[in-house]
Amino acid sequence: MRPFYSFAIFSSAFLLAQASHAQEAPKEQIQHIIIISLENHSFDNLFGQFPEAAGLSHSLKTSPQTDPNGTPYKILPPVLDTRQIPPAADERFPKDLPNQPFPIEKYISSREKTGDLVHRFFQEQDQINGGKMDRFAAISDAGSLSMGYYDGSKLGLWKYAENYTLSDHFFHAAFGGSFLNHFWLICACTPRFDGAPDELVQKQSVTADGYAVNTVFSSQTPHPLALKDTSKLLPPQDMPTIGDRLNDKGIGWAWYSGGWNDAIAGKPNHSFQFHHQPFAYFKNYSDNSEARKNHLKDTADFYNDLKADTLPAVVFFKPLGESNMHPGYSDVKSGDEQTVEVLKAIEKSAAWESSVVIVTFDENGGFWDHVPLPSGDRWGPGVRVPTLVISPFAKKHFIDHTVYDTTSILKLIEWRFDLESLSSRDANANNLSNALELH
Repeated sequence: MRPFYSFAIFSSAFLLAQASHAQEAPKEQIQHIIIISLENHSFDNLFGQFPEAAGLSHSLKTSPQTDPNGTPYKILPPVLDTRQIPPAADERFPKDLPNQPFPIEKYISSREKTGDLVHRFFQEQDQINGGKMDRFAAISDAGSLSMGYYDGSKLGLWKYAENYTLSDHFFHAAFGGSFLNHFWLICACTPRFDGAPDELVQKQSVTADGYAVNTVFSSQTPHPLALKDTSKLLPPQDMPTIGDRLNDKGIGWAWYSGGWNDAIAGKPNHSFQFHHQPFAYFKNYSDNSEARKNHLKDTADFYNDLKADTLPAVVFFKPLGESNMHPGYSDVKSGDEQTVEVLKAIEKSAAWESSVVIVTFDENGGFWDHVPLPSGDRWGPGVRVPTLVISPFAKKHFIDHTVYDTTSILKLIEWRFDLESLSSRDANANNLSNALELH
């Protein structure tokens, strides 16, 4: 028979533990924030048919697509395949598509690649046309592909959206492409390139006042091996990043990228995207530095850390190009399947019960969306993109209509770990914690 005092000791310990838990701030239940960053699809393009979301059924009253003179098209311009040089008509699509959104899978499957679509800083603003959202087909180098959409209900991510939280008013932070939006994901800032070559200014990669807004590769590695003119490489940046803020507090973090180890070894995968590695542009994560070694890693390291239960508090997960859904070199279905594999691995891990997982898209990739943008600044925000919050703490079966942009992810990290804001944008952004239920 057990002595009576053993029960008393157990009871005291239990009550102390309960009291300690009661004193714990609800947000401290979150031990991991994991951001999975996919590529180049607007909300209407993937989730436009999601029940009760602000999707395609809401778009019927919006303006038709117009030509550069403002005249509505009778039929949309032909779909062009930009994988061909020069771009040519994509014969898989009819040449007389009506002036309205159309289902891509009526003509090709979601496992087939399409051409890429222009998604650059100034062109996206022209497509938005002051909020009319009516110049996507006119400005696109892929013609009316910009007006196509997928049946998202066939995607694994759709099921996660049904079970957890789907944001239907989340906008990518900056006009244009992946290069600039990856910066805004980690620093809420636009990189400087003072004294940039005139050629880069003429190509609108750099503004006349010295801001890099379209793809420029880093002077630090990795960058494409074929680049010999180092004057066209972006000098190391020194603005504060979310990584710096976390380092200042001694909080662990990592950017895990598909193909990273091969790229820094000088043998990059054919689909490795150098401009998707934003920390590699910063002086604090220079070549051969300890900070780079500690924080910039391969996705193989992510799976090892997940298995060993050594995942840091903040995780950025960037798939290899062939798995990131980017038109041109990836397809929608394969990228969806790879993402679901990552999510299932997290769900099976010890980290899951204390994690908030955010699946988002860096930008719209040139695809049309019908919702006008919220007011912003010189840099953005840009078009709506799908964003899911997946977590034991996420509101279940919930469509979040709160207006967010990419810096709302920074806001969530800053809120959870009591960090200083990086800029006025993330300081004023709505916090993605609105999608959570913490007790």
